[in-house]
Amino acid sequence: MARSPRALPAQGPGGVVPDDISKQIIEQLQQDGRRSYAAIGKAVGLSEAAVLLQLADMDEIDYVVITAGSFDVLAEVVCEDDDQLLEILGRVRAVPCVTSTETFVYLKLRKQTYSWGTR
Repeated sequence: MARSPRALPAQGPGGVVPDDISKQIIEQLQQDGRRSYAAIGKAVGLSEAAVLLQLADMDEIDYVVITAGSFDVLAEVVCEDDDQLLEILGRVRAVPCVTSTETFVYLKLRKQTYSWGTR
């Protein structure tokens, strides 16, 4: 059962203060640190789709994809500056079931094509 989106947790001096869902996620990881993203979501009452819909609802995120490999989800964000990136990362990290993030900053675009399926 998916829960509706919620407001961000209050900010404390050390960053985001964990809410009840975040604490439940931490407990799940303490029991089994290799538990899957989907299993944690199920255990705390959140569907994987609900988390993806929350990310997709953020205006700054251009696309969200489910991936195979080292990451479960990949999202592309376009920011005006580092401060905006930090603000967006704070909101992404506050989404239930997001246990970690890794940021890749594009330094220079060398090639970009949109010819998929066309000639």
